[in-house]
Amino acid sequence: MLSTADALATLLAAARRVDGAETVDTANALGRVLAADVVSPLDVPPMRTSAMDGYAVQAADLAQASDANGVTLPVSQRVPAGAAAEPLAAGTAARIFTGATVPPGADTIVMQEMVRLDDSRARFSQAPAEGEWITQQGADIRRDSVILAAGTRLTPQALGLAASVGCATLEVVRRVRVAVFFTGDELTMPGEPLRPGAIYNSNRFTLRALLARLDCDVTDLGIVPDRLDATRETLRRAARDHDLILTCGGVSVGEEDHVKPAVEAEGRISMWQIAMKPGKPLAFGAVRREASRLGEEAFFIGLPGNPVSSFCTFLLFVRPFILRLAGVETVKPRVYSMRADFTQKKGDRRNEFLRARVNDAGGLDVFGNQSSAVLTSTVWGDGLIDNPPDHAIQTGEIVRFIPFSELMR
Repeated sequence: MLSTADALATLLAAARRVDGAETVDTANALGRVLAADVVSPLDVPPMRTSAMDGYAVQAADLAQASDANGVTLPVSQRVPAGAAAEPLAAGTAARIFTGATVPPGADTIVMQEMVRLDDSRARFSQAPAEGEWITQQGADIRRDSVILAAGTRLTPQALGLAASVGCATLEVVRRVRVAVFFTGDELTMPGEPLRPGAIYNSNRFTLRALLARLDCDVTDLGIVPDRLDATRETLRRAARDHDLILTCGGVSVGEEDHVKPAVEAEGRISMWQIAMKPGKPLAFGAVRREASRLGEEAFFIGLPGNPVSSFCTFLLFVRPFILRLAGVETVKPRVYSMRADFTQKKGDRRNEFLRARVNDAGGLDVFGNQSSAVLTSTVWGDGLIDNPPDHAIQTGEIVRFIPFSELMR
């Protein structure tokens, strides 16, 4: 069995950005991945602006303002945000508001709280430092600088940044096309009667939602009967127009597990079984395409059927693989060092991923039942403890914690 690190390295080494890009409205680009750098065509701000409501002055005119009588200057103009400013006449002050253009000739803003107004004259009692409360042109962004690099997955703040330099549209990588199907004659859909020996297909809902979070173009091929011929036919159909085929169940070695032999007949298995708990029977390979504009093969990842195993292996392996197909370079989640407020007397020979929750004391508790069938643990928990093989955990020990928020970004 491969270690989790070697398995992830194998997946990421095989992944390559899908071909194709499209131009979309910036307002509709949330979650998409940039296909090209975004270069600013202008400085931001494009002019000097006031950081405060107050008065624009020349600092030299207020050099004596700290004297007993202060300095009084006539107010020569009023500059609201969005208005053009006239050059500041020497020996005068301009009433100015936050975000407004600083008049040419002014080199300082004095906050309105520091000024007394008498008719159309402003009295200053302190000498300001030159440059106070002025935001310089280009203080945030310089013209011709790259503000968002190709491969960036667009967040709400990234969309705002693109809009701040006037980008109405963005060039993004096309969506990754994923075909997904589920094997198991015992599977029943919610809403249908639950016959003896059957279970509801929870994995279909979990995986579809996780793929939606990654903004994939998903084709759900449903539940496939536990037969080799049916599995092979579905693989051939899925390979034609998809970048990735994702299956759930049927990758173990039982007599009714047909996914692995079906993939071997229609393509190849490059990796099978990972030294992790839960999720050992994860398979990776490719399925041949008969004729497709997408190339000769579609990638294949087969997830285990147990719901927690399927959930964890998706987050740890499928998510970074899909992000790399979409062109994202940085795909590893942030890992946090946190205190274990529990004891686990015996480690497993495999790399364990324990469902854990942050408690009110800032430490971690673990769910009492770590079985791969206990889906309630994934709702109760805040993330996974990455516990090395053969490692017992003592109360107070610092462990590696990966929040679900990081694994679903």
